[in-house]
Amino acid sequence: MTNALKPIPEVVDIDSGVEDAKIVAKELAKVLSDTYNLTIKTHAVHWNVEGPMFFAVHNLTEAQYGDLFDAADVIAERIRALGHLTAMSPSSLLKGSVVTDITDAADAITLCESLAEDHTKVAKRLHDVIEKAGDAGDPVTEDLATARAAFHEKAAWMLRALATT
Repeated sequence: MTNALKPIPEVVDIDSGVEDAKIVAKELAKVLSDTYNLTIKTHAVHWNVEGPMFFAVHNLTEAQYGDLFDAADVIAERIRALGHLTAMSPSSLLKGSVVTDITDAADAITLCESLAEDHTKVAKRLHDVIEKAGDAGDPVTEDLATARAAFHEKAAWMLRALATT
């Protein structure tokens, strides 16, 4: 007999019409990894930016890391709604992210350019999710990925515009 008060999460089949939920969940897991990693990187830029661009970069990155943090929950919950599990550890969660690390202190322009490059890479990954979700007959994930791609494309544009000298 199993203990009803100690359920263990497991992958389940959800008959919602999504043809290959496993593929869609796998692609979303990559985006979840990117989202968390970019949240951390954006927060680090927020804390460490200095100079004449401080106020603009500090405020922009605060809005962006807030959005990214909220998005992580939405993405993870979509994975669960598809019947799949999310990563259970920080190292698993960040594995496979396309976001690059900042290894040394840098000026505001360099920091903004680095974040813009990462947002562009994540937007591209989301375009791949849109395609795979469409192939799987999953309009819910298509909509989620479209909205997230729009956020990342706008974030990249704003950061590039700020970094223009």
